[in-house]
Amino acid sequence: MSVLDEVLNLLPLNLRQMLSALPAAVKETAEEIRIRQGRPLMLGLAQGDCYITEGGTVTASPGEAYVINSVDVERVTQLVSRSSIYALEEELRNGFITLPGGHRVGITGKVLTEQGRVKNIKYISGFNFRISRALVGVADKVLPYLISPEGRFYHTMLVSPPRCGKTTLLRDLVRRLSEGVPELGLPGMTVGVVDERSEIAGCYRGVPQRDIGPRTDVLDACPKAAGMMMLLRSMGPQVIATDEIGRPEDIAALEEMVNAGVKVLTTVHGASLEELTDRPALQYLFQIKAIQRFVILGRSKGVGTIEDIIDGRSMRSLGVKKC
Repeated sequence: MSVLDEVLNLLPLNLRQMLSALPAAVKETAEEIRIRQGRPLMLGLAQGDCYITEGGTVTASPGEAYVINSVDVERVTQLVSRSSIYALEEELRNGFITLPGGHRVGITGKVLTEQGRVKNIKYISGFNFRISRALVGVADKVLPYLISPEGRFYHTMLVSPPRCGKTTLLRDLVRRLSEGVPELGLPGMTVGVVDERSEIAGCYRGVPQRDIGPRTDVLDACPKAAGMMMLLRSMGPQVIATDEIGRPEDIAALEEMVNAGVKVLTTVHGASLEELTDRPALQYLFQIKAIQRFVILGRSKGVGTIEDIIDGRSMRSLGVKKC
């Protein structure tokens, strides 16, 4: 069974049949399934978006695609919630539900608030199934730049626009650090993961669905700043890993980790370091030179291309060939 098939099992029969009929090459590169009421069924591929016809073929024309109706949306809602949407109310406040296999479905509709905070989502009208793939070995090409000659891991930040593979690389780095990298003189490290959006470990009911190594502890669906402090106090991490920092409280918690002697591994949205320096919350990190390695990701040679690796202290390129 392919990774995509794990998600198809959570779709109504008619949509499942359309997507199951797609060529294997299309299935293997699928990153997202977009289901929006009153609009065409769409598939997000590594090379771009496409529409799906009722006969299960790919088309560039939205007019030829199958149009999602209210019955489709109702059936999808029942399947992802296991017919109990109220039991998932806490997850809906975050706008997504984590699925078996570590996949995630984002949900849109009418948002109900209470005292300025999201309480629930009602009148659901759209879904984005994000396909989780664990690509083992993608970290190998960057590890030599992230470990010192003495066998110490550098504080590292992965920088990329959306859908360029930063979470996939982060996950594999967590696995390798947890296992140890003997060829580079790095013993296995205790890694604490704060997985606020359930994307790194892909936890389902608290249990990681992805291989994140034998020495890794995960706080799933936990706010980053609070989770970092919780792990520091209780789990004795040597490395703290988290995804998509950006709020002032995240930066303050990262500084706390650095001051406590814990190595930091994190990601941030951005196309370049110049773009990041314009963000007030991140400026402080640059000022104190907390990050020792910046890994810049892109798509120039396909998803997950290592565009450059920057020394965080000198802010100079390490001369990495794009790969």
